[in-house]
Amino acid sequence: MRNTKTSTVLTLLRELLHSGGMAVGDRLPPERELARQFSCSRETLRRALLVLEEENEVWRHVGQGTFCGPRPGAALRRESLLVQATSVQELVQARYLIEPAVAAEAARKATAADIAKLNECVAVGRAGHDRFECQQADDIFHRTIAEVAKNPILYSILTFLSEARRRSTWQTQWDRTYRHIGIREFKGQHSDQHQRIVVAIKNRDTKAAEGEMRAHLEAIIEALQLAPGSPRFSDLD
Repeated sequence: MRNTKTSTVLTLLRELLHSGGMAVGDRLPPERELARQFSCSRETLRRALLVLEEENEVWRHVGQGTFCGPRPGAALRRESLLVQATSVQELVQARYLIEPAVAAEAARKATAADIAKLNECVAVGRAGHDRFECQQADDIFHRTIAEVAKNPILYSILTFLSEARRRSTWQTQWDRTYRHIGIREFKGQHSDQHQRIVVAIKNRDTKAAEGEMRAHLEAIIEALQLAPGSPRFSDLD
């Protein structure tokens, strides 16, 4: 269950979005201003924004801000038949083949603002209170790396994979994994791995960024397979 403060901020944000003063595509005020307006911490505000992004009420772009409405093209992606047909094994394999290279590209192109945003994503994930919040933070982190790579094709591919992760079969698998490992231990491991990826990107070390992302995904694969009733994954190399 989300804490009371996050729920209150969610209500205030929805009032802001639907009061008639904002149109689709409008940029929301900066996080610092919203946190002051709602008398909340920026951490609480970010948790609320993660929920709204999941609901396609807002979307965020690294270095540019948060915008009202669904991300352009999101509706078409949600309806994709390919998403519905993607298995957990196929999704994991696609991520393993693509995301290390995306992380390497992010290391080449990241700005100081990009690094700050990635560190914010890690902090939000580390502060997650339940499976939903942790998964949302993880989703945002990986899509933010794709944004940092500054290649719209790569970003579209990673967004597609993100949509596939919201399917019921993937959610069922994650439920097993979280119950088996424990939310506190799992989010700690996840956040530490994310932080190592950010450090490699900040250092512009493309090989390290690629390697840390690959190690992170291998850890996810191992965790998924350890949970009772999990499918087996074939060699992904």
